[in-house]
Amino acid sequence: MVPTNSFQAEKINLHIVNWLKNYATKARVKGFVVGISGGIDSAVTSTLCAQTGLPTLCVEMPIHQAASQVSRGQEHIDQLKKRFENVSSVISDLTPVFENFKQHVPSSDSEAILNLTLANTRARLRMTTLYYFAGLHSALVAGTGNKIEDFGVGFFTKYGDGGVDISPIADLMKSEVRLLAQYLNVPESIIQAKPTDGLFGDDRSDEDQLGASYDELEFAMLAYKNGKTENDFVGREHEVMRIYHRLNTANQHKMNPIPVCNIPEDLK
Repeated sequence: MVPTNSFQAEKINLHIVNWLKNYATKARVKGFVVGISGGIDSAVTSTLCAQTGLPTLCVEMPIHQAASQVSRGQEHIDQLKKRFENVSSVISDLTPVFENFKQHVPSSDSEAILNLTLANTRARLRMTTLYYFAGLHSALVAGTGNKIEDFGVGFFTKYGDGGVDISPIADLMKSEVRLLAQYLNVPESIIQAKPTDGLFGDDRSDEDQLGASYDELEFAMLAYKNGKTENDFVGREHEVMRIYHRLNTANQHKMNPIPVCNIPEDLK
């Protein structure tokens, strides 16, 4: 975890907001579109976008969503709209779309494979919806992934929540996102909520899926960066290092550029 007294929240806040404004100006777009999940990452991202003064559209896209996630998302949006006149919101209930999609594709004999595939489908339906609104409003889709998710363990859906135009918080660890959330006055209910991707229609958390907490994964990410391996640790730390290495290795296809088959010049 990042020490609280070493985190320069005000300067980081200003840096990201200026970066967002400059990028939007150069891209000649009017503002931002952010998917709101009721989680801390989307709350921080949407607040940063709102601080630019540019039109910021918060989009809720429930698909059999847990009531607690919906209520947290609405609490955040209500607070944000009171604080910033440039913030608007819309709800697109994708449950009927999702259910209709399932009627037109084959199932699977493996329940685990089917559930994971449908979870990724939810994320991709949401990505499509965000880009629809971005097109209508001449806006950029702002990603909500943090550093651990995007560059550590690849905990995102390719062309789902990984399909974005810009990533404002992707260089911040989860612990840093929490500190920034406190500085930005994100609702305490969101800061304290157990992280979840909400893609399975139940209450499973990110930690349930990953096998380790974000604080543990930060430890592993920094340890590997400093040249350590799982063999340098014992007990739980050894297990966390093993989990991190397995996920990081398996998800390189998400974190690296799409492989291109280069054709030799003499064959063209």
